[in-house]
Amino acid sequence: MNQHYLDKCLLLFLLSLQMVWGSDHVMFLNPPAEPVPGYSLKVLYSCSKPAVVLVECLVSYDTGVSSTVFQRHWSCEPGPDRIRTLLLSLPDWLVYQPDWVVPDTQWVLSGMLRASVSEQGSEDSYRSGQATAVVSLQPTSPLSRPMKQHQLCPGWATQMLWLTRRTTTSQCPVEQETVHLLSSMYASTGENFGITKTLNAYSNEVLEYLRLQDIYFPWCVFSIWVFLTQSCQENLCAVFHHIDYQNNYATPNLFLKRSGQLHVQMHGETGRSSAFLCPFQVPLAQWCHINMELRGRMVDVTMVCIDGQQRLVHTAEHMFRDPIHLDDTEGYFVVSGGQFMRGIEGYYGPLVYYRNRIPDVRPSEIIVPDPIRILNLTGWLQSCQEFQLELHVKLTGYLLRAREKQESENCMDAYHEWTLKCHLAVTPHCEPWEAPNAPQRRYAVHLAKILATKHGGRKVDLASVGRALYSLSLRKLRQESTGSTGVVNKIMALLLQAGCLGNNRALHLSSVLYSSGVGVERQPNKAWLLSLLSAQKDWRLALLRLGHLHQLGEHGIPPDSDLAYAYYSNIAKQTSSDHHNPSPQQMFVESIYLNNEEVLRFQTNENHDIFHWLKLQARNGAADAEQAVARMLFWGQQGVSPDIQTAVRHYERGAVRLGDPVSMYDYAIVLMQGQGVKKDIPRAVTFLKKAVEQGFTPAINALGWYYERFEKDYQRAVQLWEQADKQGSSDAAMNLGVMYSQGLYPGKAADKFMAYTYYLKSAQRGNIDGSIQLADVWTTGIPGRVKRRPADAVLWVKWAAERNGHLGMVLRKALDSYLKGDSLMALLYYMMAAESGFAAAQFNVAYLCEQNPGGFLDPTFAVQCMRRYYNLTSQAQDPDPYALIRMGDLLYEGHGQRPRDVAAAAEMYKQAALRSDPQGWYSLGVLVQEEQGLPLSVLSELGLTQHYMADNTELATTLYRRCRDSNSTAESYLPCSLALFHAYLQSFQKDYSATIKVSGTVVMAVAVPPILFIILRVLRGRGIMSYYH
Repeated sequence: MNQHYLDKCLLLFLLSLQMVWGSDHVMFLNPPAEPVPGYSLKVLYSCSKPAVVLVECLVSYDTGVSSTVFQRHWSCEPGPDRIRTLLLSLPDWLVYQPDWVVPDTQWVLSGMLRASVSEQGSEDSYRSGQATAVVSLQPTSPLSRPMKQHQLCPGWATQMLWLTRRTTTSQCPVEQETVHLLSSMYASTGENFGITKTLNAYSNEVLEYLRLQDIYFPWCVFSIWVFLTQSCQENLCAVFHHIDYQNNYATPNLFLKRSGQLHVQMHGETGRSSAFLCPFQVPLAQWCHINMELRGRMVDVTMVCIDGQQRLVHTAEHMFRDPIHLDDTEGYFVVSGGQFMRGIEGYYGPLVYYRNRIPDVRPSEIIVPDPIRILNLTGWLQSCQEFQLELHVKLTGYLLRAREKQESENCMDAYHEWTLKCHLAVTPHCEPWEAPNAPQRRYAVHLAKILATKHGGRKVDLASVGRALYSLSLRKLRQESTGSTGVVNKIMALLLQAGCLGNNRALHLSSVLYSSGVGVERQPNKAWLLSLLSAQKDWRLALLRLGHLHQLGEHGIPPDSDLAYAYYSNIAKQTSSDHHNPSPQQMFVESIYLNNEEVLRFQTNENHDIFHWLKLQARNGAADAEQAVARMLFWGQQGVSPDIQTAVRHYERGAVRLGDPVSMYDYAIVLMQGQGVKKDIPRAVTFLKKAVEQGFTPAINALGWYYERFEKDYQRAVQLWEQADKQGSSDAAMNLGVMYSQGLYPGKAADKFMAYTYYLKSAQRGNIDGSIQLADVWTTGIPGRVKRRPADAVLWVKWAAERNGHLGMVLRKALDSYLKGDSLMALLYYMMAAESGFAAAQFNVAYLCEQNPGGFLDPTFAVQCMRRYYNLTSQAQDPDPYALIRMGDLLYEGHGQRPRDVAAAAEMYKQAALRSDPQGWYSLGVLVQEEQGLPLSVLSELGLTQHYMADNTELATTLYRRCRDSNSTAESYLPCSLALFHAYLQSFQKDYSATIKVSGTVVMAVAVPPILFIILRVLRGRGIMSYYH
């Protein structure tokens, strides 16, 4: 029994020994939590037969790539567990901060230690191992690691470079993961105008890799705020859409149907587009937040509309059959209308695109964005609607009473007339609609009564009352005897009521007043709201103002070239149309500066001596005078009111009687278009051919237009246009660009790039249509040929927009008011153009505030006005030197809480000097003589770097010498020469006053400077040469 028990125990021992010695095992006994330098790593291992133990350290980067940074292996013989200690030598770039020796590397996302026991000669030891072990390493960020103490001595240059580098903060580049396609508000007119946006690929390789992976499985959100004012009048109206490089609809596209439902369209992997219709309708006059989520093939649309304190939620979802294709870097996105579809009528709030995530936001948690909340569009519309309803009731009552009175006067006999008089005398009463009016509304009600009575009860709408209110406001402004701005506050209620009744002129003037603060408290947000209201109704000056506002980014609004382009392109297209359809409401846009006495002397009118003299010269056969008179009358130039019919008669006389090629061309154009004369194409062609025979370039282009438009002879048209283009015709270059763009050039396929080259040429020659087409190319680009240039596109389309005849009419009214001595009206009209970004008007507003004739402006406001508008003028593409000088003066003087800024003043004077203005050099010299040092950057641009460390007298002498030599007019030559002489005498007195004591030269040197100082002060006081004015 005992022997059997002993045998059994021996057998169990041998079996257990075999299990211990024959097992394959590996384990890390003390793994580090993060990469550290010189770490002693202990590994427990065993094997059942000869094998190899492998230990590795692997790291993965943010690019998705992995690499092995440490590897050790050794042989294993069968036997009991063993422990091996290794020195874990990791690379310096993984455990130390980057420095002048340790290189900077890619970002390490994760790391791990792994070990394996496998047979010798195995290609993949870990995967084929009999035993494995893995532990993770959490790498620290590069700047959280310790610095390595090098046993080296770096060179001085290396050490300085490294110290300089250490002062800069390392940070990841900003990526477009959350894209604000629209950050503020946009007024959409329902036309083919909208905001164009493009996106770039990620700079980060991981983000870009993930984006490419998700092209056929998008996981993103488009968040859009909209406010509809009118239902869609087309089959589809664009809310938001995506156009690819082939001008096809890509993903996503959100359209509004005539029924008010949302049409959601996606482009699939197969190349086909699919769509679904949301069951709900987008309401009018409510802010609605549309959230469009793309989850692979699933699309969820959630709409939350805010109606007072209530939130109405609508949802829709759809599973597409094919995978959705979304490459957001291809083509461009369009907010509202575009080239291929009209947009919605209404307003847009912020629009955000989350490119790679879907925020978890419940409908109840949606926050109204700040622009929508601050502007309070719904509050204005509700108040306006209440006012319109009240006035409509009263107007209807007055119309009914006027109609009854007229009918009674026509059909009543003596008996009924006597009965009515007795009845009215006995029972007088008021109708409910005749209840007393609010004091602010009494003018509107009174005007409604007058209009109803005047028209005898015939139809009078609220818009007529609005026009009457606006006219009354202007009359009150003109009748202000003192010219004070106090009257502005009195008529603001009238202007706002007129705007509520649909008068866009009143809205624009109100916006200008609230923006500038003339006579009222400045309210930039209210000014912005009023501009949005009139811009949404397609009012030209409001579009121009909003374009300017978003180009510069005033009043806390961030600059946005794409948003500015949306407004500018609208008015630019209208300018092109207005240019081909002149009317008495338009005038030629002239940049007339009020400080230019010579130009002001040539302003005339129909009764002025200059105009009568030109008409006399024209009757005597002077072709130039005939052209001038006709041009003034046709376009309304130099103060002459437009009179197209009379202008045509002058064109005809110059063409028929004088044979003048210019008049023949002009007369042919009006004959072709039927402007002021009956359309007569054959006669027009006859005059064009005669002008062509005399080599008149515009006639060559016009004849080509005739062959293209009426004869459809593209070969002949192109031949004439090529000839005119060689002679510098802007219209010919434009027409050739259109032929290339539309594929109509004989023998050549459509070529967008060739069209672009001709558009560029046409725009550079001053063609409005050419600049519009050039800007259109630059706002989207041509893939592989022309890069997108939104900022430059804005400049060109702004240039075209500022040629609008309605802007010209405002400028003409401003100048006429100034010439008549009505400073207040001149200021207001110029402000209407200045707030729209027109540089000459901005200058004239500042100039009027500076002159302040009769003291009609508060002195404090006048200084603020000067500072603001001279500053705006100085930011123009080609600022007037006088504005630069005055802005420099204001910066040097300081005002209120604004301290003196000598460096900024010197910068302004420098810009004036570089424009060959002697006063710029003079003002810089004065700064130097007053011991104000000029920045090195200023001296460098003036080519005076060598004088940076020189004596002030030497630098002042150089500046005054350039002042004297920069302009040959006596007006600047004398002050500059005196200043230069004064500088010489100061230098002479400084150098020799200690040596020469008694001589007459000394007496002269001491006496002359004060005399010159007095002369200079007199000249300054007269405004001839002074940086103080």
